[in-house]
Amino acid sequence: MAEIIAIANQKGGVGKTTTTLNLAYSLHQLGKRVLTVDFDSQANLTSCYGIENPNAIEPNISHLMMARMEEDELPDKAAYIKTANGVDFIPSSISLSVVDASLRLEMGSEMMLAGILEGLRDDYDYILIDTCPSLGSLTINALAAADKVIITVNPQLLAMMGLQDFMKTVRKIKKRINTRLEVSGILLTMCDSRTNLCKVLKDQVYDEYNKVVPIFNTTIPATVKVGESIYYGMSIQQYSPKATAGIAYREFAKELVAL
Repeated sequence: MAEIIAIANQKGGVGKTTTTLNLAYSLHQLGKRVLTVDFDSQANLTSCYGIENPNAIEPNISHLMMARMEEDELPDKAAYIKTANGVDFIPSSISLSVVDASLRLEMGSEMMLAGILEGLRDDYDYILIDTCPSLGSLTINALAAADKVIITVNPQLLAMMGLQDFMKTVRKIKKRINTRLEVSGILLTMCDSRTNLCKVLKDQVYDEYNKVVPIFNTTIPATVKVGESIYYGMSIQQYSPKATAGIAYREFAKELVAL
C-alpha cells in the first residue's frame, strides 16, 4: 500500500517540482512503484514529463476533482494516469485554478483529493503530490490526503520567511483534518555552499527546527544541470548521470526509503 507524500512549501521557487520529478525517478530506480500527482494549475510537473500543451490533456486532475465535487464516477484509471520513464503521473492544467475557486464553496472540500488517491494506494509504493506555492484550498487538500509532507526549503532569506507559517498550517491540519499527517522532514534545496549567506541560513534552519522536525541529511546542491534537464523533459539522472544534484537525489531517495 502506497505512502502518500506531499512535497510542499507556501513559497515558490524552492524546488518542489524538481524534487517531485527527481525523487520519483530515483525511487523508480530503486525498484519502487511510483505515482506523481501534479496538483498545481501551472502544470510545471506535467510539462517536465514532456507534455507540450498540458491544457489539451483530458482528463486531468482538475476533471477528477470536479467529478468528486459533483459526486460523479471517476473515469477509468487508464484514462487519466500517464507514464513517462517508468513513473506514472496524473497531469494538471490551468483548469485546476477553477477547481481551486470552487473548493471554497464546497462542503467537505478539503477531502476531495484524498478520496481520489485512496483508490490508488494498492497500485503503488509511493504517491508524490507536487503542490502549488500557496496555503490555499489546493495545498490543504494535498496535506489532508497525505501521510507525510516533505518541506523543501531554499536557504535564501525570502524563502525562509514563510516556513513558520507553513509549519503552523501543518499542525492545524493534523489537529483538525488529518491526524495521521507527519512531517517527514525538511529538505534543503539549491544549496550553494560557496556563499556565506547559504551557510548562515542553513545553520539557522538547523538551530530553529532540528528539535522540532527532522532535517534530512541529504542536501540538494545548486547546479545549472537542474534547469537544463527540466528544459529537455528529463530527470537530472537521465540528463547528466554524474551531475551532483542527480547524485544527491539518489541519496535522498535511499534516505527516504530507510525511514
